[in-house]
Amino acid sequence: MRKTLLLAATAVALTVGLTACSAGAGADTAASSSPSSSSSSSSSSPAKDDRTGTFSGLNKMTVAGTATVADGTLTLSGFSSDEGPDLHVYLTNGTDESAVAAGKEIAPVSYDKASQTFDLKGLDTSAYTDVVIHCDKAKAVFGAAALA
Repeated sequence: MRKTLLLAATAVALTVGLTACSAGAGADTAASSSPSSSSSSSSSSPAKDDRTGTFSGLNKMTVAGTATVADGTLTLSGFSSDEGPDLHVYLTNGTDESAVAAGKEIAPVSYDKASQTFDLKGLDTSAYTDVVIHCDKAKAVFGAAALA
């Protein structure tokens, strides 16, 4: 009986959390990204570290577009996501909550801005395998792109 109640309570909490990050009626929660300056870099970042991945939605959410890590920047192209009040982009090694917790938060991300660029200068991007879109408020992964 206790297990059943605990499972039911957990399911309700997860549903409420994901609802917090679903589309809000009439709310414009688009956050501005931190654009990086476009400079021709002569950094030690070799071209082999340039990686790209295509987003897929996770946990019944929709995320689309391409993530490219190159020359000290993360660029989202053709990007779109289900709306969420607290969306952030992370570099991770996996796509679950523990991977997000162990990963590197980059910045807030706009769900409806197709092109976004984030500064990664000083970060060893080769240490990460995925770009994850995460709703921090609900602790929910919306989608991810495996970098190759």
